Amino acid sequence: MNNARIVIIDDEPQIRRLLEITLENSGYKVILAENGKQGILLAANHTPDLILLDLGLPDMNGHEVLKELRLWYNKPIFILSALDQEADIVKALDNGANDYLTKPFRTAELQARIRSALRSQHTDNGTTVFTSGDLEVDLTAHTVKKSGEGIKLTATEFSLLVLLLKNEGRVLTHQYILKEIWGVGAQTETQYLRVFIGTLRKKIETNPNQPEHILTESGVGYRFV
Repeated sequence: MNNARIVIIDDEPQIRRLLEITLENSGYKVILAENGKQGILLAANHTPDLILLDLGLPDMNGHEVLKELRLWYNKPIFILSALDQEADIVKALDNGANDYLTKPFRTAELQARIRSALRSQHTDNGTTVFTSGDLEVDLTAHTVKKSGEGIKLTATEFSLLVLLLKNEGRVLTHQYILKEIWGVGAQTETQYLRVFIGTLRKKIETNPNQPEHILTESGVGYRFV
């Protein structure tokens, strides 16, 4: 059973109740807020392990709540919203959200993403070796193994893989990845990124056409699981 603490900021009573029942049945400690100001206060007082945030709040714009939380809160924030426009999704992710699910969402998928996000918090603890399924990445030796067999990556491919792995479970936008790997001037080169992702998948995925590690978030970016 989990003992992680999750703050839910949502003005819909039905959604709050659904999430409360679902998450408490999985062992999480759930704290409910019905507006942005209350959510920020509860997050500050209870130091949650993860926050679920709706964008359509009665007192504050959800994007503003996200930006205010990110001034001091460095743990995962998931957006749960009926807004499904690409611009809203990209804006939220660029403002610091770890993930974005549109309503109605599947509770099983939400819980899987929560588990992944909470798990990734414990991977970046000074270790230089990361493992994910059949992959093993050694940051010091700059080596990658799949099922014990060495895989040869270029320096750029290795940097891209490490960026995705260190953000396991988090959706990274095209612009964020391009800026981190190639610099600010490359933020519009999404086709360039697709080529590198395709090449990386061919090397690390059992079936590149049905990837298990590097997942595409259509129109937004990529997520490593």
